[in-house]
Parts: sequence; structure tokens; C-alpha cells
Amino acid sequence: MPLPPLRPVPLDGRGPEDVVVDSAGRVLTGVEDGRVLRLDLSPKGPEDEPGSWTGGIPRAEVVARTGGRPLGLEPLADGGVLVCDARRGLLRVEPSDGTVRTLADTVDGAPLRFCSNAVAAADGTVYFSVSSRRYPLEDWLGDILEHSGTGQLVRLRPGGDSTPEVVLDGLQFANGVALAPDESFVTVAETGSRRLTRLWLTGPRTGQHDVLADDLPGYPDNMSRGSGGLFWVALAGPRSPRLDRLHRTKPTVRHAAWTLARRVRTRPGPLAGVLGIDASGRIVHDLRRRSPDFRMVTSVCEHDGRLILGSIHERALAVCKLPSASRG
Repeated sequence: MPLPPLRPVPLDGRGPEDVVVDSAGRVLTGVEDGRVLRLDLSPKGPEDEPGSWTGGIPRAEVVARTGGRPLGLEPLADGGVLVCDARRGLLRVEPSDGTVRTLADTVDGAPLRFCSNAVAAADGTVYFSVSSRRYPLEDWLGDILEHSGTGQLVRLRPGGDSTPEVVLDGLQFANGVALAPDESFVTVAETGSRRLTRLWLTGPRTGQHDVLADDLPGYPDNMSRGSGGLFWVALAGPRSPRLDRLHRTKPTVRHAAWTLARRVRTRPGPLAGVLGIDASGRIVHDLRRRSPDFRMVTSVCEHDGRLILGSIHERALAVCKLPSASRG
């Protein structure tokens, strides 16, 4: 079914790559100048419809400045927020006073330069993704085109002296990270392969990995948990048969494609899309809409009967009704 009509929420900043909701129901996001913003999108009037907000456009407050480029966020039970900063590594931010503390800036002795998304387990263990060890954020397309397979899923156990531990390596542009409702597994989006990879954390398969969902209809980005144990997955773009064919060619051909593409940066196509996937990997919702005013959805979260979308391309968030119909 189509994605419901989108309602834009303009921001004073570009590229709200991830969107999450804190314990008070406020939305947190980070923008390209290093600010972490917080705003209240709670319903203040009749059922949401595209158009102007009741009482005016919600204003965002600055809760921290990372000094880098914040991407994935994860609110913590004690009020802190994990921030994956593409330039500074894994950070912890205190919204109460704006304090920023580095939790990890190296992995296996190498600088952590493309930390992408994180999730925290109930015991305080953090799982975070490294999209690429070859390319920085500004050249993310190079990793997608070259299909370098240098992405990682990393574990950071609680404790001030813990060392980041790589638990999955060789991933194709590791991106969104989410835990199963019972924390029996953690799943990571492999954007470059259009799949969700699962690492078992409990049970007889502990430490083994497999595929939760494959051959997705687009390129998965950030993920979040929704009601009923559903995983909401942002689709940064639709499947490209040409890219599929490129990935089957020799490395020299893929490198030549990136050399050409970096000279002509193109605008994302006019499509907004998200998937709702259950814990068995079944697609429950496949929601896509032609949306020239809101492109390249990189995050989605569920709150107050609505979906809130982020985009690394736009200067706004977007909100739509939570669909009730299922597909499967």
C-alpha cells in the first residue's frame, strides 16, 4: 500500500539523518553542523493532515553540539543519549547540560571514522555499526558502488574500561541496528546488499549469524522497533537493477563507476519509503510514495499513532499516519 501523505516539519538545519523519541515523547535528531536537536511533535489538534501545524511549526531546541556529524541516536534509560558521529566515533550526550563524552573512537586500533547507528541492550551493552572502513560519510556512494564489504557490527560492553569488539565483519555498508523484542538477537541493515543480517545473542545459536530478511525492495537504512515487536526500516531508495548488475562485475569496473559518479553528484529520486518487518523477517508493511518534496528517507520511528521520518538530504522531518492495514 502507499505511504500515507507526508506532513513536513521544517528544521533550521540540513540532514536529520536519524529520528528517535525519548522517554518524554520528544523527538531527537542530529543535523550536519553537529547539533543534536529536540522537538515536541505531540498531537495538539485534530488528526494530522498534510499542511500547516496546529499552533504553528514546532520549534527545535539545541541539546548538544558534537563538533562532528551526528548520525544514529539512541536514548538511554538514565536520560543520556548515544550519538554515532561520523567523524568523532561513538559518543554519549547529556541533554540536561549538553555534555559530550567519547565512548569509542577506535576499533581494533583503527580510527572509528564512519560510526553509523547504535542500540543499547537492557544490561547496558551497546551494539553499533561501522558503515565503511574505506570511505568517510562524504563518499558513502563510493562504498555502495564499489561494494567494498568493509562494514562492521561492534559490541561495547558496559564499564569504563571496555574495549570495542567486532562481532560481525565484512558487511556491505552496515547501517541501522535493532534488537529483537526479547533481545535474543541483534539485526543490522546491510544497505549495499538490500538485506537485514541477524546475530544470535541467546539460545543454541548464540554467536552465529544468518539473514533475517533478504532481497528487500530498496536499500535499508536506519531501523527502529515499533509496536507489536515490529521493526520499522527506512528505505533510502528503490532497488536499482543497474546497481545489482554492477555488483556482479569485477572490482576494477566498480571502481571506474565510482570514479565517474563522484564527478557528477545526482539528486535522490522522488520516492519516500519504509518497511515494517516482523521478528521472523516477514514484510508486514511495504509503504512507498512518490514524494518530490521529501526524498531519501534514512530513518523512521513510530510514536503516538504516527510515523516520523528523517532524511540526510532534507532540511525537514516528515510525519504521517501509522497505517493499520497489513500486507503479507
